[in-house]
Amino acid sequence: MYLSRVEIDDSNRRKLRELTHLGAYHNWVEQSFPAEVTSGLRKRHLWRIDTLGDRRYLLLLSEEKPEVELLSKYGVNGSVIIKSYANFINNISKHQTFQFRLVANPTHTKDNHVYPHVTIEQQKKWLLDRTAKNGFEILCNETEKYLFDIVERDYPILRKKNGRKVKLSRVAFSGLLKVTDESLFQELLVRGIGREKAYGMGLMTVIPR
Repeated sequence: MYLSRVEIDDSNRRKLRELTHLGAYHNWVEQSFPAEVTSGLRKRHLWRIDTLGDRRYLLLLSEEKPEVELLSKYGVNGSVIIKSYANFINNISKHQTFQFRLVANPTHTKDNHVYPHVTIEQQKKWLLDRTAKNGFEILCNETEKYLFDIVERDYPILRKKNGRKVKLSRVAFSGLLKVTDESLFQELLVRGIGREKAYGMGLMTVIPR
């Protein structure tokens, strides 16, 4: 398991002309694994876009190492970093506390149709409702207030193969959590959470406190 990061080259207009929707980022990720493309045996890759200051980064979780040259296609030259992630995940234990970041697509189903949660309260509840079955809990302060927040919200465009444009709800959560079941939590980190995982949603990363 590998965690990779590359700074998106936002100063290069030629490159940015091709990154106009989520499908383009998805293709960038997929093309970074040429052996999988050739064999037709595609593995799931979790990814997201993080904004730090005035810079944007593509963060990628994968079973195999991506090709550095291909991952650099829309990135700043020399900015690719690839680290082994398996040992970190495997050594996570119950009761550990972490700072977390998650980019997700909070939705609900009604009458067999999927709808996005649109309010901050709905989106926060969506995450809280999924903590126990994913092996963690959000930490609280002395007044029982949950120690997490929504730090970014937007509605990126996904272009379907038929040309139709779909606007997705993308929400970035950040906060503090405690592991309650290491097996479930490890599975969450590897498999992601929620819908639209192929399009930059569902990847949670953690930093020990």
